[in-house]
Amino acid sequence: MDATEAVAEMKSGARPDLESVFVAHYGRIARTIASVIHDQGRAEELAVEVFLKWSQTGRESALEGWLYRTAANLALDELRKQARRSRLDGLVAWVRKPPTPEELHSAKQEQERVRTILGGMGARQAALLILRTQGLAYEELASALGLNPASVGTLLSRAQQIFRKEYVKRYGA
Repeated sequence: MDATEAVAEMKSGARPDLESVFVAHYGRIARTIASVIHDQGRAEELAVEVFLKWSQTGRESALEGWLYRTAANLALDELRKQARRSRLDGLVAWVRKPPTPEELHSAKQEQERVRTILGGMGARQAALLILRTQGLAYEELASALGLNPASVGTLLSRAQQIFRKEYVKRYGA
């Protein structure tokens, strides 16, 4: 059975069988998934999974919509898996190659320098820098430190300039 026969069978009104649905939509489903994940082999595997899921659900209405929505969801799930895998690979690479004693010493020395400068700054300025490095947004910084949200950007910029100036003065560029 070719794609045109499969489409004709599906339009006849009878419940399409897995083979006719597969023949009619597989190529497009696989291309759709591949356009998202950029891995043709994995896209073909996921396309087959879409049809297996369809055959297990027994859905007859809105067939094409269901197939493409499921394909998109599987593609997005695969993207998330790839992102997690890539992050974990980075962590595993660090574990496989532990830092040298020199690298550890340099990192510890840099931390001490930063702590020294933060300790010498005003409490509000140091808190602004520390909380910002933890990923807090301007609104969250304003709330946490009791500041006017409109002035957070200016205060943060000033704190960064003071930190940079003191760091360069003590330790050089």
